[in-house]
Amino acid sequence: MGNNWPKVNLGELLTRVKDEISVLDDQAYARLTIRMNGNGIVLRDRVPGHEIGTKRQFLARAGQLVLSKIDARNGAFGILPQECDRAIITGNFWAFDANEERLSPAYFDFLTKTPMFVEFCVQASEGTTNRRYLQEDRFLAQQIPLPMLAEQRRIVTRIEELAAKVQEARVLRKQATEQAKTLTTAFLHSTFDSQQRFKEWPLRPLPEVADVARGKFAHRPRNEPAFYGGNFPFIQIGDISNANRYIRNYSQTLNEKGLAISRSFPTGTVVIAITGATIGVTGILTFDACFPDSIVGIQAKPEFTTPEFIYVAVEHAKKAALAEATQTTQPNINLGNLERLQVRVPPLPEQRRIVAHLDDLQEKTNALKTIQPETAKELDAFMPSILDRAFRGEL
Repeated sequence: MGNNWPKVNLGELLTRVKDEISVLDDQAYARLTIRMNGNGIVLRDRVPGHEIGTKRQFLARAGQLVLSKIDARNGAFGILPQECDRAIITGNFWAFDANEERLSPAYFDFLTKTPMFVEFCVQASEGTTNRRYLQEDRFLAQQIPLPMLAEQRRIVTRIEELAAKVQEARVLRKQATEQAKTLTTAFLHSTFDSQQRFKEWPLRPLPEVADVARGKFAHRPRNEPAFYGGNFPFIQIGDISNANRYIRNYSQTLNEKGLAISRSFPTGTVVIAITGATIGVTGILTFDACFPDSIVGIQAKPEFTTPEFIYVAVEHAKKAALAEATQTTQPNINLGNLERLQVRVPPLPEQRRIVAHLDDLQEKTNALKTIQPETAKELDAFMPSILDRAFRGEL
């Protein structure tokens, strides 16, 4: 706290207000919810009076401090926002007017967002572990740092300036995240759709440049233990979803008996889920594997293309297959959808250049994803740090 600031009892600054009303059955009333952990006050609902059991209620007004005598120690309090003006509260919620001749409303609002204010409520609560209630006299005996009004307003201005910078950083972070998500889509669009010279590349049916086949597992039910637990990887749609283009892990294996009723696809096969919640998710096998018929394998013909370019081309072209699939009640892509896909196939050196550029984009996107949680935590910590410094007189 500011070394030269006087400490003043809340009782000198706040006045408990009991604006009592009798609820009428034929009128409608707005009711509040006070969120815990300092997350503020919102309107809960608006109901007719005949649905309200306790007819003795109280009006709360915008700008008042409203807190729960039961959960104030858990951060259930806040300054009532304008949209909650004249909502009703029960006797378990207390409303206080502030003396604005001594206490700036904005200064007080920021102060209620500090751990200091939560501690006031903890210190002013008493009772058993499960029934600790705020005591009004003890609450009003808590002391806050109170500089002159001019200094309060200066502090508020400084907090708002810093808060605006934090918000600007949040917006920039969100924009960076959204842009990172669209980098690949934008690159595929610019590669396959926008540039005139790329239109000169031959547009070929997918089966002309790759072998397309569904996975296989003939036995029902699929979870029969007798077929599992061997040396042959058996991937599921989840293994594709959890991969970052390249599928390096698998959660199940088949034994010789399971392999006999399935089909093995070689390393480099592009796989795509054709049903389920993650329909259309795509990856490249880094090991020989089997999979069920909910997955299709696409094997590049080396004289035309590479697995990596097939992956890129399918990522771009599969929008058409997905558009057809989502027109049904249970979306699925059938083999015909994929066989009708048309892909542009440039010369092999150009294919490698495109894939290399996509790899570079992916690397940058992954790097951004890695630092995002760290920057989010840093931004979340800024405001508490700013408020702590503000009420210690360091802003």
